[in-house]
Amino acid sequence: MPTREAAAGGIYGALRALFPVPPEAAPSTWARRSLAAAVQIAAVCLGAVALLLRIPGLPSWDAVYAEDRWEFLALAYQHPWHLYVAYAGYEQLLERVVAQFVTYLPVADAAKAFAITGAFVAAGCALFIFHASAGHIRSTPLRVLLAVAVVLLSSAPMEIADSNVNASWYLLLALFWAVLWRPRTRTGKAAAAVVAFVTAASTTVAILFAPLLAIRIIVLRRFSEHAVTAGWLAGCLVQVPLILETYLHGQSRLAGGFGLSAGKNNRLGNSFTFYAHDVVLRAIGWHLSWRLEGLTGRDWATAIVAVALAVIFGVIMVTQPGSRPFVVLALLTGFVFSMVSTILTPWVAAWPVTIQKEPGARYTALPIFLIEAAVIIAVDQALRKRRGGRERHGPGQWYPQMGLRPALAVLALIAVLATSWAVDFRYKGIRGKSYDARWSVWVDMFRHECRDSPAGGIRMPIGGGILRGTTAKYLVIPCDRVRL
Repeated sequence: MPTREAAAGGIYGALRALFPVPPEAAPSTWARRSLAAAVQIAAVCLGAVALLLRIPGLPSWDAVYAEDRWEFLALAYQHPWHLYVAYAGYEQLLERVVAQFVTYLPVADAAKAFAITGAFVAAGCALFIFHASAGHIRSTPLRVLLAVAVVLLSSAPMEIADSNVNASWYLLLALFWAVLWRPRTRTGKAAAAVVAFVTAASTTVAILFAPLLAIRIIVLRRFSEHAVTAGWLAGCLVQVPLILETYLHGQSRLAGGFGLSAGKNNRLGNSFTFYAHDVVLRAIGWHLSWRLEGLTGRDWATAIVAVALAVIFGVIMVTQPGSRPFVVLALLTGFVFSMVSTILTPWVAAWPVTIQKEPGARYTALPIFLIEAAVIIAVDQALRKRRGGRERHGPGQWYPQMGLRPALAVLALIAVLATSWAVDFRYKGIRGKSYDARWSVWVDMFRHECRDSPAGGIRMPIGGGILRGTTAKYLVIPCDRVRL
C-alpha cells in the first residue's frame, strides 16, 4: 500500500509510493473474461456517444474542425503518407495518420470520421485510465468515477471534444497515468508504451513528464518496469529533428515565432493569472464558476474557490499520509503544465475570456482533471483506512464497512462532480459551429470546382496561414485524389 511505502524510507519511500503495484487479479474463467471485455467495449462506445452529444447546435459530425480541415486533411490529400511534417513547430503524428486514413473515405464522410475518431480516442483514454489507476484507487466504483471524469470533463465542449486535432489533449491525461502504472501483464506494458509513444510523437508538451519518468527510473530499477519510458523516449526522438529545424528557422514557439504577439510582454504574470482564473476558478465547473463570478466578481470568486481547495487538500495532507505523494504530484504537474503551455503560447493567456470563448481551454484539461483525481484518491484512501474493512484479491474486490465520515466524503464527492457534469454536459463554446459551417457546404464546393475540370484542383482556404509562418491563403488539392 502507498502508506506503508511512504513511511518506509522518507523521500525515497514517498517517491516510490507514486508507483504502487496494483493488486493481483483473482483467477477468472473464460466466460468472465469475455463478459468483462464486452462490458468494457460497451463502456467505450457509450462514452464516445456521450462525447458526440456534448456539442450543441451543429453536431460535431457535421463539421470538420479547425486544423483538421486546412492542415491535416488538406496536406493528406496533397501529399499522401507524408506524415513527418512540422506544424506549430513539432510533429503531430496521430492527427496526420488519422487524416491520411480519412482520405480513403468519400469526402462527404470526413466530418463524421474525424468527430467519431476523436470521441473514441477520448473514451479509450478513459478506459485506459480505469485500468492504470488500479494501484492508486482500489475501489472499482471510484475508478469508474475517475474514468467518467475524462468523458464528462467540464471544459471539453469548449474546445477539445470530438475532433482529431485535439485528441492529443486526452492522450496527455492517459500518459500521466501510464507513467504511474506498473502493469502486471505484457498487454498492460504494451498499452502503456503505445500511449506514451503516440502522445510524445503527437505533442511536445509530453516532454513535461520527463522529471516524473526520471523518478520512475530511480525508484524502479528493473528494466521490465520501463516499457512506458521506452515508448515516451521513442516518441520524443521522433520530435527532435522537427523541433530543431523549426527552431533554427524561427518558426517555433521556443524561438518566439508562431503567431500573434499578444501577451508576450508579460508572459509570467499572464500565465499566473491564467492558472488562477482558468484552472483554479474553473475547477468547480464551467457554469458554476461563472455563476459565482457573477455574484462576487472574478478575483473574489477565484479566491473563494482557492481557499476551498486549500482547505480540502490541507485536510487531506494532514490526515492522509498515503495521499500526500499523489496530491503533491497532481497539483504540481497541473501547475507546471498550465504555466509552461501559456508561457510558450502567451496570446491565449492575454485574450479575454467569455462564457462562450476560452482560447486556452485545452491547457486547462489536464490540471483540472488532476485536481479531481487527487480528491478521488483521497476518498479512496479514507475508505481503506476504515477498520473492519477487508481486502480481497483483485482490484475493486474490497468492501469496507463504511463509517459516517467516509460515507459523507463519498456523497460530497459525487454530489459536487455530478452537479458540475450535469450543468456542463452540453454548451456552446469554440468547438461549436454555426450551420453555415456544415461540411456538406464544403463538399458541394469541392464537387463544383472539380465538375468542369476533373484534372484540376480544389482551392482549400488555409485558416492557419499566419501560424504556418507564410502569407499563403490557399492550398490546392488535386481533384483526382478526392473521393467525391
